[in-house]
Parts: sequence; C-alpha cells; structure tokens
Amino acid sequence: MSRRPTVSSALRGITFRGSLALKEGLITRGQLASTAWRRLFRDVYAERIAEIDHAGMCAAAVQHLLPDAVVTGASAAFLFGIDLMRPADPVELLTAAPHGPVRGLLLHNGPVDATDVVIASGLRTATPLRACWDLVRHRMPADAMCFVDQFLRKGFVTATELEKYGWAHQGEPGCRRMIEAARLADPGAESPQESRSRVLFMQAGVPKPVTQHIITDGGRFVARADMAWPDYQVALEYEGFAFHSDRQDLARDRARLNRQAIAGWLVIHVTADRLHRDLGGVVEEVLAALRSRGWPGPPKL
Repeated sequence: MSRRPTVSSALRGITFRGSLALKEGLITRGQLASTAWRRLFRDVYAERIAEIDHAGMCAAAVQHLLPDAVVTGASAAFLFGIDLMRPADPVELLTAAPHGPVRGLLLHNGPVDATDVVIASGLRTATPLRACWDLVRHRMPADAMCFVDQFLRKGFVTATELEKYGWAHQGEPGCRRMIEAARLADPGAESPQESRSRVLFMQAGVPKPVTQHIITDGGRFVARADMAWPDYQVALEYEGFAFHSDRQDLARDRARLNRQAIAGWLVIHVTADRLHRDLGGVVEEVLAALRSRGWPGPPKL
C-alpha cells in the first residue's frame, strides 16, 4: 500500500513559492514533486486538494510573481462578477514595466493612471472602464464585446463612457476600437453567443438589432425575440440543444410562431451550431429578410 504524500501544515490552505519554501525548510524537493502539490505557475504551488477559482489564481499571480501588476481585462471582469472564464484561461495582468512571457499569464504592458485602478477582492484591479479598454485593444471585437456587453448589463459602464474614454485617449493604440465598441455595445445581450453573433452581423452590414425585443399584437404579449428589427418586423431567435424536447414544447413553439406570423413578423430561427458553421449563410438570410420588408440596405459612402 502506497503512502499518502506528506503535506506540511505550514503550507496548507495557501499558495507559496516553491523555492522559498525549500529555502526555509518547510518542504523537501521530493515532497514538492509529489502528488500532494499542484503547480499553479512557475515556482508557485498550492495543495492539490485546494479549490482555487480564477480570483485565487489572480491573487497567486500578483502575490508571488508580479506584485506591482494590476488585474485587467477578462480577469478583472471575473472579479467584478462577470464569469466567462474557462479553467485553462490565463490570468490577465497589466504592468508598467515590460516583462517576458510567463506561462499561465496574459501580460499587457503600459502606463497605468491611478484613476484607472480600484481594489477588488483585495487586489489592485482595473476599473470597469479601463478593463473594457484593455479588452477591446487586445481582442477581436466579437470576443471583446462578450465581456463589454456584460459590463454594460450590470451597470458598471455606459456606451457614452466608452466613447468618451476612447476620445480622451485619441492617438493611442486602440482608441478607435474603443469608440467603435460604444457603437457595438448592447446591455440587452444575455449571453456571449448573442454578443458575438450580433457584432459579426453588424460587421457584415446588418443594421444594429434591438435585443430582447417584446413583440405584441393589439397590446397583447406575443413573444420576446433575441434580436429584432422592429421597423421591418423581422426577428431572429436562437434554438438551444434542448429545443423541442417533447411534443408539448413543440406545440407551444408552433403556436407562438403562428401568433408572430399573424402579428406580421418574419422570424428567422438559427441554432448555435449553424451560427458556428454557416454564419455567412445566416447573415444573407437576415439581409434578405430585411430587404423583403423594405430595408434599403446600408448607407452608401
């Protein structure tokens, strides 16, 4: 029967630098290499059974690797309650001095104004506005807006503030992206998929939709559309993987579609899978639907 790896009581429940723990005699090299410990970053460890979320990873990175860094971007979003992180996503940090690459960290370098920093979860963190700035500068628009929309949805920032921040940093890399983010942003987006597809639609020439639009007929509720163009009575709705799980669901959906048609609406249905595989085809369908209802097309330059 194999022995359970030894865990020093002094190192339980904390993150620590392996080299420092070795120097202070709190652990041996053999013990550190055992399955009792998990390496979070280079020379940074924690007990294997410890539950460490992304906030804990941020704390470990700042405490042991870059104590002068500011948590920003997607990691700042997490600290503000916007959890779009996947387990393998890196900790995103902003540093005033340049640093080489560190595995597990996404590092941005540049000046940090004191007004751009607040304390969140005990860590120096970019304000929501500054976090949005770093998000739009270092990500493609469709990916950045997944986070930016949620900052707006939770009331941390407004589109007007995004635009003002962009103009205030005119001439700096990313200023135009920030101004464009103000145009693309929508606090009505309820999921990253909605944010991403809306931005891709707009970049393809589709006019900006109204999100979570309530369709009525004679003052009576008919449906809530994920995206809608009310001036042309065109709507788009997502269908999840559990869609039509039984006959009752199917019957309710068909009745709702009938009510929308009676109210004069043309509704396009798409699945997440099709949006991923055939976005161009979906865009063409939306454009065709809008044109069939009188949309004159994008303005001529």
